[in-house]
Amino acid sequence: MSTTTAPAPLTTQDAEALVTVAYRAAEDAGVRVSVTVLDAGGHLIAFRRDDRAVLISGETSTRKAYTALQLDSPTADLVEAVQPGGVFHTLPTALDRPLLFIAGGVPVHRDGRLIGAIGVGGGAPEQDHAFASTAVESLA
Repeated sequence: MSTTTAPAPLTTQDAEALVTVAYRAAEDAGVRVSVTVLDAGGHLIAFRRDDRAVLISGETSTRKAYTALQLDSPTADLVEAVQPGGVFHTLPTALDRPLLFIAGGVPVHRDGRLIGAIGVGGGAPEQDHAFASTAVESLA
């Protein structure tokens, strides 16, 4: 009989660490961002918005995290899939969910299992992706 141990869930401490690393990476680059961390159930467990970040960055960071979580993929890898002719072309309008196919959302895994996601909004998409990826890499 084989037993499988589930990985430890994403903790508040993990989430705060992810926010701190992403936020600092953005600060070092001179970019004002919002950072959202969701647990595996899609629940908000950490959020920070620079008071100088564009207001919409809070919403975009959350939607990017949600999209990365639901599709278990960095949003940067999904941008082409929603273009005309892409496999997910109709997905953004087919669901009544806050999906956003712009780079900056990255799933968080532990022991090969999805445990949450981080989203960064406020910079250029490639910057947001880099800040989120840096944060996820720091958690390992």
